[in-house]
Amino acid sequence: MTEQSPETANDAAQEQAVVAATAIEAMVSEAAADAALTVAGDLALRNVCEAALLAAGRPLTVDQIAELFDEAERPGNQQVRMALEALSADYATRGIELREVSTGFRVQVRAESASVVSRLWQERPAKYSRALLETLALIAYRQPITRGEIEDIRGVAVNPNIIRTLQERGWIRTVGYREVPGRPELLGTTREFLDYFGLKSLDNLPTLAQLRDVENLGVQLEFPETQPAVAAADALCDRYLTHARVQKRLAQRTLELYALDLHRLAALADAAGIGLLAVEATHIRRWIAQMHSQGRSARGIALILSGWRGFYAWLGRAGLVS
Repeated sequence: MTEQSPETANDAAQEQAVVAATAIEAMVSEAAADAALTVAGDLALRNVCEAALLAAGRPLTVDQIAELFDEAERPGNQQVRMALEALSADYATRGIELREVSTGFRVQVRAESASVVSRLWQERPAKYSRALLETLALIAYRQPITRGEIEDIRGVAVNPNIIRTLQERGWIRTVGYREVPGRPELLGTTREFLDYFGLKSLDNLPTLAQLRDVENLGVQLEFPETQPAVAAADALCDRYLTHARVQKRLAQRTLELYALDLHRLAALADAAGIGLLAVEATHIRRWIAQMHSQGRSARGIALILSGWRGFYAWLGRAGLVS
């Protein structure tokens, strides 16, 4: 067997090293090219998502975005979601945001910029009556609910124009019928309601404790900063509701009605420039007169006063008022 000279062995080793280095270099170049293609592909997908959302003028689902592509080039749903997440991160410091609502994703103006941007439109935003907002709030929180049940809670008849307006806006619909004599319609909210108020589902509705007063039901359910006096009043009301739930063992429905009445009381006291602890009989009489003038029934007012009496009786036992 012929032995290789040291020089020949070194040459062979060097040749193998060159071949290995060339192969590694080719692999690195190929990986870099693949990475560049991936980045370019991700950016292209992100751009298509952005363009589609801006052009559509309505929310789009992940499936709808994916179906914009030819079948051979169609990205998977996970890829689309990742592109949307990247797009949302791009918008983090900008005046627009990507929001997921009930019918898909949409690009919208951020709340902090909305008041300025809204000046582009000459028409004034629609103003809704308190009665309409109360009716909408009851349907949203208590659905499915009949018109009669709404009237029992509010203490006044529901104006047919209110139901018609809510239906024309596409915010409520008939979801069934109560199996009682007359089979009254059961009312519930729609996907359009969720989209308009920027909600993904009903689970995203603020709690009744957060909904300090129904007039705070704004275009995007964005609530203004709470003033310290109002926050203190709300905290006091919440303490009483906790007491009522634990000690009186009130039903959830009764607690919800108490919450609405107490937060209405806090709002009235704040509007009068006084705290809850400074409310006097003269204030109560004035507010009763206001409720009468607004068409609220005697029975409805009596129910509200019952809740207020329980609250002030608790304050007295707690030594917070004399």
